[in-house]
Amino acid sequence: MAHAYTPGLRVTRQATIRRERRLPLRGEVLVAVGDRVRRDQVVARTALPGEVTTLNLVNRLGISPAELPRYMLKREGERVAAGEPLAATRPLLKWFKTTVASPVDGTVESVSSVTGQIILRKPARAVEVLAYLDGTVVEVLADEGVVVEAQGAFVQGIFGVGGECWGPIRVLVARPDQRLEAAAIEPSCAGRIVVGGALLTFELIDRARQCGAVGIIGGGVRDQDLRKLLGYDLGVAITGSEKVGITMIVTEGFGQIAIARKTFEILAACDGREASISGATQIRAGVQRPEIIITGQDSEETVRDPRPAHTTGLQLGDQVRVIRVPYFGRVGRVIALPQELQPVESEARVRVLELELDSGERAIVPRANVEVIED
Repeated sequence: MAHAYTPGLRVTRQATIRRERRLPLRGEVLVAVGDRVRRDQVVARTALPGEVTTLNLVNRLGISPAELPRYMLKREGERVAAGEPLAATRPLLKWFKTTVASPVDGTVESVSSVTGQIILRKPARAVEVLAYLDGTVVEVLADEGVVVEAQGAFVQGIFGVGGECWGPIRVLVARPDQRLEAAAIEPSCAGRIVVGGALLTFELIDRARQCGAVGIIGGGVRDQDLRKLLGYDLGVAITGSEKVGITMIVTEGFGQIAIARKTFEILAACDGREASISGATQIRAGVQRPEIIITGQDSEETVRDPRPAHTTGLQLGDQVRVIRVPYFGRVGRVIALPQELQPVESEARVRVLELELDSGERAIVPRANVEVIED
C-alpha cells in the first residue's frame, strides 16, 4: 500500500544523543576519545582572521603610488596601534608635514606601490567550541572538533529563538494547559530554564529575562509577542543567533496551546535537573528543530538518536500531533488508516486517518495534517 512521508519529532524519556561540535575552520582539538566533558568545557579552539581596513594613503599624502614605500613608517607584518602614525611626508618645513595615523589596532598586511593603498588587518578573534552536553567524547574530527555522546531525556520543540544555553529545569505550572502570569517568575529563577505553561507572552518572557533566567519553554507563542521580543518580523530562515538575552522554545506552535502531555510529564519529572537547550530552528532543507536535552536520566532502556525518519509510513497506534485547524495542536493516537481517498472541505480527495485524541474524542483528518511524535 502506498503511503506519504510523515514528518516527526522526538519526545523520549531516555535516548542516546550524539552532537557534533565543529569549528568554523581548522584549529586545535583539546580533548581525546573517551574523555568525559562538561557542557561548558572548551573542546576545540581556533582563531578567525581579523577584519581588514583599506586606506588610500597616496591621496592623503599627496604622493604617487610608487613613492609610497619611502614614506611608510610601518612595514608589512609590523603591528600598529590605533592612533599610531603609519606614514608621513618629509617636507623642508615641519609645518607642512602630513601624517596619517592608523584608525585601528592591527597589523600592516600589505603596502601597494601600484594602487597606493595599504591593508590593515585587525587582531584575530578567538573562537571556542563548547561541549554543550555533559557526556563522553566518542569521536575526534581531526583539527575540526569532536562528537559528544550523552544519555538522557530528549524533547524536540516546534520553534525557538536564541542560542545554546544550560541550567536547571524550573517547572512553574501544575498543568500543561495552565497559563503562567509574569508575576510568578521570581529572582530565584536566575540561571534556570523556566517551564512557563501554555502561552509565552512578551511580558512573561521579558520578566524571565529580567530575573536572569537563561531559557523559557512553553506550549505556544503569539506572533505579535515574538515580533515585540525580536524587534522585527522573522523571515523564513534559521534562528539561533538572536541576541535577545534568553533562549525561548515553544513545543507545540503559535497561539495558546497546552504543552503535550508526554512532553510536560518529562519536564515535570526532570524538575531541578540540569538541561542543555538550543532554540536554533530551520524549516527549509535540512530541517533543524529546537531541543531540550536533560542528561543523566536513570533507565535501563536506551533509544539511539538519531535514527531514520518514519520511513515506513504511519502505523496504527502511532502518537501524532495535528498541525492544521480545526484540531491544530491536539495530540492523539492513530486508530484507523482507511485506504480509500475521502473528500475534505476543499473538495479534494485525500488519504485520511482516524485519531483518538487525548480527550477521548475521535477525529478524522488528512494524513498530511499530522506529524508523528516519535518515542
